[in-house]
Amino acid sequence: MAKRWRALLFCAALGVAQAGETDVVLDQRLNHVAEQLRCLVCQNQSIADSHAQLALDLKREARQQLAEGRSEQEVIDFMVQRYGDFVLYRPPFKSVTWALWLGPFLLLAIGLAALLYNVRRWDQQAEALEEQA
Repeated sequence: MAKRWRALLFCAALGVAQAGETDVVLDQRLNHVAEQLRCLVCQNQSIADSHAQLALDLKREARQQLAEGRSEQEVIDFMVQRYGDFVLYRPPFKSVTWALWLGPFLLLAIGLAALLYNVRRWDQQAEALEEQA
């Protein structure tokens, strides 16, 4: 009877060890996927780095799909299909996402143009004050 219990415990321990190894692989795959997806709440973090509830839900969904046997690319494609290209941390350059790629440069150019305009205006005002004096 004791031998049966030892054998049963050995089998259970073996099963836990194998489950632990597959969990490590699953976690690595999940982390790889999570680094490629943007948190839709934070917008400047990947879901791997975010603690927002939506990011946690997306990670849970990705984990479930990976555990079901889907590939990493299939999970990413599912998220893009559901949330659009904006969910990708590095979205592709397309006509729909041009604002994501060019927006920061456009804002920088507008800011520089406004700064130059104001500097010229200040110089003209200073010259006008010097002429009056």
